[in-house]
Order: sequence, then C-alpha cells, then structure tokens
Amino acid sequence: MRREVFRMERVTCIEQGITQLEDFNLQIYEGEVMGLLLINAYGLQTFLNLLEVSQPLYDGYIYYGKKMINSWRSFGKCYNRISIVRTQSSLAEGLTVADNVFVMRRGFKQRIIRPALLQKQLEPYFKEIGMELSADMYVERLSAFERIVVEILRAVILGHRLIVLHEVGTIVSGTELEKLHEIIRYYAAQGISFIYISLHYEEIFQIGDRSALFAHGRIQKVTGRAEMERDAVRFYRGEYDRMVRGRLETLGPTPANRKTVVSIRNVSCDGLEGLTFEIREGECLTIQSLSEGVFQRLVGILEEEVYLTGGRILVDGRAASPRRSRSIAVLKEQSTSTMLFPELNNMDNLCLGLSRRVAHVWLGRSIRASVRQEYGEVFGEDFFSLYPDQLSERQKCRLVYTRILLQRPRAVFCIQPFKGADLPHRMFIWKMLKMLLDRKIAVVILAVNLADSLSLAERLLRINASGVAEEIDRSAFGSLPATAPWKYLYQEDGGERRRFRPGTDGPPPEKNRPRP
Repeated sequence: MRREVFRMERVTCIEQGITQLEDFNLQIYEGEVMGLLLINAYGLQTFLNLLEVSQPLYDGYIYYGKKMINSWRSFGKCYNRISIVRTQSSLAEGLTVADNVFVMRRGFKQRIIRPALLQKQLEPYFKEIGMELSADMYVERLSAFERIVVEILRAVILGHRLIVLHEVGTIVSGTELEKLHEIIRYYAAQGISFIYISLHYEEIFQIGDRSALFAHGRIQKVTGRAEMERDAVRFYRGEYDRMVRGRLETLGPTPANRKTVVSIRNVSCDGLEGLTFEIREGECLTIQSLSEGVFQRLVGILEEEVYLTGGRILVDGRAASPRRSRSIAVLKEQSTSTMLFPELNNMDNLCLGLSRRVAHVWLGRSIRASVRQEYGEVFGEDFFSLYPDQLSERQKCRLVYTRILLQRPRAVFCIQPFKGADLPHRMFIWKMLKMLLDRKIAVVILAVNLADSLSLAERLLRINASGVAEEIDRSAFGSLPATAPWKYLYQEDGGERRRFRPGTDGPPPEKNRPRP
C-alpha cells in the first residue's frame, strides 16, 4: 500500500477578497513524481506560498506526512519542510556550496565552522548522483543546472520529503534536463516525492508518474501516464495546436532564393570561436545554445556587453552594430519589464521604436498624431495618455511588439520570449511574433530550452560549448529529442541535418566530421 506524503483537501484560499484557489484537491504519494501541467498560472503563486508557509485558509485542510499542517479552523504561520526550486536561485552568493547546504540551514548551531569537514560530508552526495562538483566552489560560479542540483541536495540533506521544481526546464539544456531527470528518479527511488511544474506536457511525460492539469486555481484532472498525452492535447492546448497546424499548412516549402538580410561571419569572443550563420528575409530561425555560457555570450554580443575578438555582423552586406543599427532589433528576456520605461507614457514608449528611423519624431506633432490615428483602434484612445504600470501584461506585450514593428528592422533577435508565460500569454506572444513574420521581418529566437520556438521555426541552429553548430531543417524536426515541444507536428523522416564548424564555407572533411 502506497504511503501518502502530502494532501490538499477541498482547499479554498481568498486573498484581498479575490479567490485564488477554489476546491483544490491534490494528493502525493511517497516516491512519486507528480507533474503539474499549467493551463494557466492563475492561483499558482498562492499554491506555492501555501507549500512553503502555512497561511489562512477559507476552507479545507492540508496534510504533510501524517500531520495536519493547515486548516480553515486554525493555522500556525510556520515554514513547512517542503523545498521549492525555482528558476531564480535561492542560494546565497559569496558563500560556497557547502556553506549554503549546511551553514545556512535553520538549526545550524556550530560556532566554529570547519570548511574541510563540511566539504567531506558533502562529497558522498555528489558521488552517488554522478556529479563532479566541488563543495568549496562559490555559488556564483555555478551553472543553472549545477545550482538546481545543489538546491535539490540541500533539500535532501535537510530531510524534506517533498521537493517542488518550478519550470526548471526553461533554464537548462536538453542534455542537462535528461541528467536532472535521472537525479530526480534516483531520489524518488529513495522515497522522496516531487511536484514537477512545467508548461509543456512533453517534459512532464518524460518524468511524471501522474499528471495534474492546473487551471483557474483548481486541479481540473489527474491522469496516469497512459492518458497523459491524450488529455494534455484535449484540455491543454487545443486552440494553440490548431493555430500552429494552420501556420504549417500555409507555410509551404522554404524558397531557395530567399534573400539573406543578416550575416554573422566568423564572430569570436572569449569562449566562442568563428560563429557563422545567415538569417533570411521573413524566416523564423531558432538558435538553441547547448551551453549556458555560450547563451550568455550570445546575449552579450547582441547587447554589446561582450568584446568581439574577431568577425563581423552584416546587414544587407554592410557592417552593423546590434544596438546602434535600426535594421536590427533586440527583444530582451522578460521584455514587458525590461523594455518599457515607467516614467514615460505609452505614446512615448511606442515612439521609441519609430525614433530609430524617423529623426524628428519628438518634435513633429503630425507624426505622433498619425501614430495615434493608426493604432488608436488597436490600443484604444485612452491608451496613449496612460503609463506602462497602468496596463495589463497583455497590453504591455502588445506595446513592446508594436514598438518593434514601428522600427521596421530587417531582423529581430528575441531572447527566450516564451519564458515564464502561461498558455494564454504564450499564445498571444506567438501571434505577436507571427505578426512580425507576416511583415517580412526575420525573427531569431535565442533559447536554452526549445519551449514554443519550434512552433514557429523554419530552421534550428544548435550551438554547443565548443562552437560546433548543427543546422536542422524544419522537415527534420521530428528527429529531435523526445522532450522537444511540438516535434509531433513534424514528420519522423525526411529532411537533412548539416553539421559544421562555424567559420568554414561548408562541412568538415570526412575524416574530421563529428559522428551524428
């Protein structure tokens, strides 16, 4: 008989007069990996807060182990022995791995800290999961994957029987995700339970024993592995699936004579050598970095925070700077919070893109009046006098993408545009990106995890730590790893893969060619 580890029974939680969770039921067993598939994120933060700290309930009960830890009748505001691993690190910088695992925990009472002893105690934990990681390494030097593993180890050493992983697949590569799943299975076999929260059923299908569909502050349905894929498509993304299929049916074969608008030629910097590829007019190219370090360097090149030791970026055959050229736009990660200026009204924020190609936009009232007239039906007349903080998330998103549209670049580089967005917002972002593609603007998506980018991509360029790129045509997307979202839409055979070292004119000689 399976032993219950955690249960939420008929939980209703109201915050500031708004119902966040309603009649919420969830049961986790010992050694189980429960996938939590987000249809939308409404109520998710309240759910995570209840796991961490007991808070007042309007109705229902919460059990952990054999003990009731919260109920509508009474509660004690105390921390629960449940760990939550998020995309944002909870480790203290300036301290070593051993310090974070042992010294920073509650109840640590030693007055004299012996680093060598702490490191020796931690080493067996690394060995049993096959991790080569130094206990005296400072946490700021850890990769995202290593940091997630350290947080899991900390929870295991603290004796927590339930660990929650919140969208960790968005910040690690496919190879690292497979290793992470192996670690999760190892500890699940030891009796530790997991709640694995993800936006993609493909990811949950690889690791989950069961799956719960989360929407509107409720668990809509709990399914086993046999029903998981069928119900995910049925309840989760039926409309989204139709949108993507519709685009694929109208896309047709890629024109062979499509014009090249941006050329990356032999670009080199510290840790990246001879990166070369081309971007064609109106195409969607996804660049997947198989290394977090390479991803950060690519972002640094676009934001001109990384010094280039060689190579050039060309737009229509002319040298260009990503930050200074009107022909290149960069959509930053979490763009609604990183690309809008709260001190400027929405009209001024919108005209920032127009100012890249119209010199007197700030002085000419007629130009701004034209913008108001053209986009008044899209945004509404009151929109232009408001400020970004007064907008919904969807309105902010539309403002950012419309600003790029007004700039009319030849190509826009999007840094993980789908990261952290729930299903309705991801669908809206998809529509905004398609709007740019329909205007013949090339869209380049930079990602660590493929996420939704395959739903738009016509080519995929994969770059690893050594700088070797693998170019995959759309017709060969079906051969991607099983965790890749949307791969089921593509044929399992056909298409070609090309492996080459960027900076060369073609594939390497036969004797030096990497094995597929």
